[in-house]
Amino acid sequence: MKFTLSWLKDHLETEASLAEICERLTMIGLEVEHVDDKAALKPFVIAKVLTAEKHPDADKLRVLTVDTGAGQPIQVVCGAPNARAGLIGAFAAPGTYVPGIDVTLSVGKIRGVESRGMMCSERELMLSDEHDGIIDLPDDAPVGQSFAAWAKLDDPVIEINLTPNRPDATGVHGIARDLAAAGLGTLRTGAVEPVGGAGDCPVKVTIEADDLCPGFALRLVRGVRNGPSPKWMQQRLMAIGLRPINALVDITNYITFDRGRPLHVFDAAKVKGDLVVRRARDGEKVLALDGRQYTLTPEMCVIADDNGVESIAGIMGGEHSGCDETTTDVLIESALWNPLNIARTGRELGIITDARYRFERGVDHEFMGAGLELATRMVLDLCGGEASTERVVGYAGHTAKTIAFPVSEVTRLTGIEVPAEEARDILERLGFGVADVFGMDISDGPRNAGSTLSYLSADNMRNVRRKGAFEVTVPSWRPDVEGKADLVEEVMRIHGVEKIAPQPMVSHDAVNGRILTTLQVRTRAARRALAVRGMMEAVTWSFIPARHAELFGGGQEALKLANPIAADMSDMRPSLLPGLLAAAQRNADRGFADVALFEVSGTYEGDGANQQRRVAAGVRRGTARVDGSGRAWSGHAAAVGVFDAKADALAALEACGAPVDKLQVEPGGPAWYHPGRSGTIKLGPKVVLATFGEFHPRTLEALDVSGPLCGFEVYVDAVPEPKARATRTKPRLDLSPFQAVRRDFAFVVDKAVEAGTLTKAALAADRKLITGVTVFDVFEGASLGEGRKSIAIEVSIQPVDKTLTDEDFEALAGRIVENVKKQTGGVLRG
Repeated sequence: MKFTLSWLKDHLETEASLAEICERLTMIGLEVEHVDDKAALKPFVIAKVLTAEKHPDADKLRVLTVDTGAGQPIQVVCGAPNARAGLIGAFAAPGTYVPGIDVTLSVGKIRGVESRGMMCSERELMLSDEHDGIIDLPDDAPVGQSFAAWAKLDDPVIEINLTPNRPDATGVHGIARDLAAAGLGTLRTGAVEPVGGAGDCPVKVTIEADDLCPGFALRLVRGVRNGPSPKWMQQRLMAIGLRPINALVDITNYITFDRGRPLHVFDAAKVKGDLVVRRARDGEKVLALDGRQYTLTPEMCVIADDNGVESIAGIMGGEHSGCDETTTDVLIESALWNPLNIARTGRELGIITDARYRFERGVDHEFMGAGLELATRMVLDLCGGEASTERVVGYAGHTAKTIAFPVSEVTRLTGIEVPAEEARDILERLGFGVADVFGMDISDGPRNAGSTLSYLSADNMRNVRRKGAFEVTVPSWRPDVEGKADLVEEVMRIHGVEKIAPQPMVSHDAVNGRILTTLQVRTRAARRALAVRGMMEAVTWSFIPARHAELFGGGQEALKLANPIAADMSDMRPSLLPGLLAAAQRNADRGFADVALFEVSGTYEGDGANQQRRVAAGVRRGTARVDGSGRAWSGHAAAVGVFDAKADALAALEACGAPVDKLQVEPGGPAWYHPGRSGTIKLGPKVVLATFGEFHPRTLEALDVSGPLCGFEVYVDAVPEPKARATRTKPRLDLSPFQAVRRDFAFVVDKAVEAGTLTKAALAADRKLITGVTVFDVFEGASLGEGRKSIAIEVSIQPVDKTLTDEDFEALAGRIVENVKKQTGGVLRG
C-alpha cells in the first residue's frame, strides 16, 4: 500500500515529521517497507532561456544561454524542438543524476560546443512519457527555485506492508484513523455528502448469484466530459505507480486508494439492456481491460448485459464497455463481492488488480453507498454532467458484531496492565462502540442475536464492575475482528508494544527433561548419519508430476492438488525418490555426474492424518561411493550398486535406534527397483523398515534419468520405540584382557542360500564368544557341482574369562559347522 505524505494529511491534521509518522506506523503494526523522500528531484531548479542560437555544426541543435538564478548565465547545448528564448523550464547542473536516462551529467562538448548542464523533458525527470520537448513552465514560475518544490513533486511516498487481516488500512483514510488513534494528530471527517439525483437510473440490476454479490449500487451520470484528470490527481497516482488514463478511470483508482473502496465505470452507451450479476457460463470468454481474453468457469461471478459478459466481478472490467475520451454518459458501479470467490477467481485467471487485493480481504459494507456518492461528486466536479438517483439492489444492511470484553484479558494475554478507561478510549478512537456491561439489561442474557454475552450472576456482575468489562461493537470496516483476543491486539498496538518490559527467562534448578519428540530425534540422527557417509542433503518439492507419482505407487485422487502452482506439480509425493532422482540428473546435466543426495522429509499415502510418513531417502549416482568417487591413477572406481544402498539404509536405521542385529533382509523390493538387485529390510514378518536397490531401467526411462543409480528409503516412523530403561546411566564397559582370534570357514551351500542366513547361523553358535562374522569370498564353479556355491566367512572370537585351548577352539568350530549345516544345509568345503 503506497501513499504520499500530502495525501495522508488530507485525512490527518498533524504537525508530525515524516520520520515520526513512519516510526509510529511501524509501531502500530503498519510496517513501513520503503520511503521515497524524492531526494532525486531536489537538484533540479527552475531556469529561463535567455538566448537560443543555432548550433554552428548541427541543424537540429541550439546553443542556449540559461539563467539559473545563480548570477552568471550558463551555456547549454539542447536538441529540443521547443527550445527558444524566453522559455522557462527545469535545469540540471553538472553532477546531477538524471533518473529518466540513468546518467550523471558532467561538463562536455557536443559537436565542439561546450555544454554545462541540461534542460530536461518530463520523461527525463520520470514525470511522464513525454519526450517531444523540454518542460515548458508558465511565465510566473520563479527562476532559481527548486523545480520539485514549486511543482509539488517533492511529496514523499510511503509504502507499508499490510497483513491480510487489515482491510481497513487499504485506504489512506483508514491509515489516518490509526495514526490519529495513536495520538499523532486529529482525524479529518470522512463523511460523504449525498448527491441529489434527477430521475431514476434507467439501467436495472438483477442479482442471480446472491451468494456471490451481497449488494450492488449503480448510478447514471449524463453529459460528462471525459478528458485528462487534474494535475494533482495525476501526480498522486503516478507517485504510487499508477498510470493516469482519463478522468473517469482515474477517479475510481483514486477512491480505491483513498478510501479502500474499489469502483467501476461503464460507458452507458456501450451497455445494452439491463445488468445481470450471475455466475459465468462454462467456456464463456471476455476481453478485459488489460487487453487479454479470459475463459471463465461457472465458479466465477460476472456482470453481464444483453451483449454478454461486461466485467469480471470485483477484479477487472471488460474492454467493450470501458470509458474513453468519447464517453458522455457513464454508469458508476459500487458493489460487494464474496471475498473467497474473488480470491479463487483471481488466482485461477492469474489476475492481480488493486480491486481484487481489497475485495478478497473484505471491504467496508456500509461504505458501498457512500463510495458511490463520493465517486458521483468527483465526476460532477471534474467532468460535469447530471446524475440520476442511485439504484441499490440486494443490500440488506450491516449487522454489527458485539463482543464481551473483560479488560483483564489484556493482562492475561500480554502481561501488561492497561487501565480500563485507557482501553475504552483506544477502542473508541479506532471507531469501536464501547458500552459498560453493567449498563445493560442482563436479566435475559444477550441483548441481540449478534452478542457474545451470556447471563451473568450477581457475583459475576460485582466482579465485572470491579475489574472493568465492556460490550464492544465492531465497526463495519473491521471484518477481521472476531473475538476478545482481537480487541486485546487493538488495545496493545495503540497503547504501545514497546511498553512491554523485558522479562528474564525462568531459571530451572534441575536439568530440563527431553524437549524433542522421538521422531524429531530420529530425524536429526538420520540426517547426521547420512551426511557422515558423504551424502549431501537436498530439499525437493512436495509436489511432483502425476506420472511420477503413479510410477512410485501414488496418483490417488485424494492426493491431487486442487490448485497446483504449476502443471507438472499436480500431486503430493508418495516417495522422496522421484525428486532426488531428478535432482541427481540435473547435477549430471551440469557436469557433476558422481553425486550422493539424501533427504529426510514427509511422504503421503493418503489425505488422512495418519497417512503422512517420515522417510529418510537417498540416491547415489555414478561412482559416488562411501570410499570416494571419480577417476584415479590406479584405475576407475567401481559404479554404485545395491550393496551401497543397503549400507546407507542400515546406517540410517542404526542411527534411528533400530535393532540392526535382529533385522531380516529379503530379496526384492517395490516395482521401481531392479527385481534382482533390490531388497527389503524387515523387523519380523510384517514390519517393513526400509527398501533399497538399483533402479529398474523402465523407471529411469520414465523419469528421463540415466546412469548407474541406486537408492533407498528408510521409514523412520516405523522404527519401534525403544524400551524405557530404568536409568539413563550407560552400561559398564567391559574389556577382555585376552587376545582375540579369527578363524576362517568355507561352506558349500545351495545357490538359493543367502549369505546373511549363513552368517547368522555361525553367529548363533556361541553368542558369548563369537563377536562378529563377515563374508570375504563367494565362489561358484563346476567343481562344486550344479546349483552349488562356496561362501567363505571370517569368525571373530573373543575369549572372556580365560585363554582358550586348542580343544576349546575345536569344540567351538564344531558347533559352528553343526549350526550352519542345521540351518542352511551347508558343509565344509574340502
